[in-house]
Amino acid sequence: MNLRRWLRPGIGVKRWIGVAFLGLTGLALAGALAIRQLYRDAEVPGSAQAAISLLTLQFLEYWVRAAVLLALGLFLFGYGSYRVVRALLGPFTESAEEPLVDLVYRRRLLARGPRVVAIGGGTGLSTLLRGLKEHSANITAIVSVADDGGSSGRLRQELGIAAVGDIRNCLAALAETEPAMAELLQYRFTQDEGTLAGHAVGNLLIAAMNAIDGGDFEEAIRHMNRVLAVRGNVVPASGTPLTLHARLRDGTLVTGQSQIARTRAVESVWLEPADVHASRDAVAAISEADLVVVGPGSLYTSVLPPLLVPEIRAALAATPALRVFACNVATQAGETEGYDLADHVEGLVAHLGPVAVDIVLANNNLATAVPDLELGVPVKLRWPPVGAARRPRLALDDLVDPANPHHHDPELLAASLLRILAREGMPGRRPGVARSA
Repeated sequence: MNLRRWLRPGIGVKRWIGVAFLGLTGLALAGALAIRQLYRDAEVPGSAQAAISLLTLQFLEYWVRAAVLLALGLFLFGYGSYRVVRALLGPFTESAEEPLVDLVYRRRLLARGPRVVAIGGGTGLSTLLRGLKEHSANITAIVSVADDGGSSGRLRQELGIAAVGDIRNCLAALAETEPAMAELLQYRFTQDEGTLAGHAVGNLLIAAMNAIDGGDFEEAIRHMNRVLAVRGNVVPASGTPLTLHARLRDGTLVTGQSQIARTRAVESVWLEPADVHASRDAVAAISEADLVVVGPGSLYTSVLPPLLVPEIRAALAATPALRVFACNVATQAGETEGYDLADHVEGLVAHLGPVAVDIVLANNNLATAVPDLELGVPVKLRWPPVGAARRPRLALDDLVDPANPHHHDPELLAASLLRILAREGMPGRRPGVARSA
């Protein structure tokens, strides 16, 4: 550290350091007075005696002098220290909407929060992240990059980069920037704005960062996390563009996430390239987590794609963390039309195996949800048969957003997950916990 730079004019630190020094001087004099009183019979030269008499206010009574010096020293030292702290932190707190003490307390509290990994994509994942960010700063979102529609699809086709739309939504959900920045990330150019029509500003920023980083998509997302001061970390499932394929129950093959989302009777899905490598950050986060949350989101087009990356699937099977599947509160027209809870669980198990998750969390407030042929109907709570092999345990809670009854309420969902984690303990911090695939 270059101490001389702190003494430059304009920083506003030197004067308050001086005040704090005067306070320390007062405290030192109070101590000297006490010591002098203890050794008042000792011989002191006349000039020194005069200086001590003046500095220690010997024209006052002893206890009055001690009290004055002590109070003055404490006041000057405390006030000077307070102003030094204000001068140092002022540039960082001028735009804060809460008092500094509350800001520091919240940051330190969140830093001690559980290590949570959320896997998926679409609206469901960003909804979950908005709830979790109020409880922990140790969040990693592992995001699907298989989208091929809209702005993401156009950028993917023109620039050859992985899908960025779900990543943008997660960055906006976790960013600790001004609200205007979140609005900027989500702004989508209209049809009247030429060749940019349909593109979201956040998608273009990620594409630009990818170009700046020489085509290293994972590094580009790391930079976006830092630029946006993300609370936690947003990670792509892979830095490689992925294509989602599906087989329907009648044997028909469908290619592309946007097409599969509108298709009924999906039997299975898979990725190309099949041997794609996962993001290193994603695998490391899963292995170090206390809680891994799969979903919520579109089962075949948002939740399963990142889990079909071989290294992520293996990491999920091996992690000692508690693994929870958060089922949607409503079905979706197309891919999960007519699905109940058992259908969602069986779809997940069919692709990942019977020990993919430990607990399934489902909404039991079916009265709030409003049936809608376009938006879906409440997911009925039929559970797999009792004899189902090694099925996960079921947890029920009120998770629906009253203002948007086809989606989760972010705070209710996050609070329910953390209650489950508290009830189950921290398996990620207990030695000797292992998984078998």
